[in-house]
Amino acid sequence: MDLHVEGKVFMVAASSKGLGFGIARELAVNGAVVCIASRTKNDIENAAEKLRAETSSTIYSSVADVSNAQSIKSWVSEITTAFKRIDGLVVNAGGPPPGKFDDFEDKDWEAAFNLTLMSTVRLIRGVLPAMRNNGGGSIVTITSLSVKEPINQLLLSNVFRSGVTSLVKSLSNELASENIRVNNLFPGRIDTDRVKSLDKNLAVKEGTSADAIKSTFEKTIPLGRYGTIDEFGKAGAFLLSPAASYITGASLAVDGGIIKTVW
Repeated sequence: MDLHVEGKVFMVAASSKGLGFGIARELAVNGAVVCIASRTKNDIENAAEKLRAETSSTIYSSVADVSNAQSIKSWVSEITTAFKRIDGLVVNAGGPPPGKFDDFEDKDWEAAFNLTLMSTVRLIRGVLPAMRNNGGGSIVTITSLSVKEPINQLLLSNVFRSGVTSLVKSLSNELASENIRVNNLFPGRIDTDRVKSLDKNLAVKEGTSADAIKSTFEKTIPLGRYGTIDEFGKAGAFLLSPAASYITGASLAVDGGIIKTVW
């Protein structure tokens, strides 16, 4: 399928590795101009070099902390100045720390609020002027299966990612008349560093190995395995692209069938 993204400019947050990198790579493979960012200069520059080596697309790397309002403003301004347009945005951030209700104080809730919900608000707010000037655009937020089925030990993520999903559904209605599409993409057990870390943490709590935890999870997944970053990236690039021009306000699960809810 031709995604029709060649020459279009996409911003992908938190994309030095993992889910964000997977989407950035698929966009680059299809000829898009891809603007990637993360908090660590070395990490994002290394990611940019990988994408340049694998593709012939323009890759623009930036340092940006999406939990910081000014950092988001600076990143959006940098991309707008460099390319004069923004066609698509991937909202992404590292997840809040795991834990139960008694593990968290106000400062933990406030940090998770800024990292997960307010980063979404600020990133979308930042790109809307450029998208309106373009006559449209596409936004995809990376959330979590927890918006359908809360996940044990991920209370902060459960709460704020659900807020993101509600925001996206509301904005999909509000922005449709301006040809700006907004969708959610949520991963199941994708083989990322974060999932490896979560498996390791659970293994410590249960007195077993990370491999044993992974094997247990795989038995609950109808396709019988963790997903890959590339599989997730293809789904994200599709939702961002004109190939998905009649899809907005949707929540797409890339989960191997693990989620049990009907809708």
